This record gives sequence, structure tokens and C-alpha cells, in this order.
Amino acid sequence: MTAFMWAAFGLFACFVPLVLVVVLGREIDGVVALELCGTLTTLVLICLAQAFGRTSYFTLPVVCAATTWIGGLVFARFFGRVL
Repeated sequence: MTAFMWAAFGLFACFVPLVLVVVLGREIDGVVALELCGTLTTLVLICLAQAFGRTSYFTLPVVCAATTWIGGLVFARFFGRVL
């Protein structure tokens, strides 16, 4: 087990409080927690790609980062009036 694998496990454990905020919090807090989940997912995937030592695995975190950013724009555009 490398340090990157331990970092990925540590970052993955950070999803637990975020899921609680999404389920139990207000709508705007849920949106912020959901955006942070996208950022954490990107970081977990980067750590796992480095831990496994495969350069082809770095494509998925790049796509995840782009879709998280675009998803945030969609939330801001369409749900901005409701929240």
C-alpha cells in the first residue's frame, strides 16, 4: 500500500459527512456538498491513478473535473431561481 492509496482512502472517508449534509441539510447546503463531492471524486481518482502507476487512468479524473465544473454551472443556471 502506497501513500497515494492511503490518501485515496482518507479522501473517500470524507464522503460520509457530505452525504449527511445532502440528505439532511437545506437545499443550498446540499448543492454545495454535491459540488464538493465532485471535487473529492476527482482527487480520489487522481490518487488511485498515481497509486496504480498507470498513465491511462489519469483520463478519468480529467473528465470528472470537467463534468463537475459544467454540472455546477447547470445547477447555478437552472436552480438559481428556486434556491
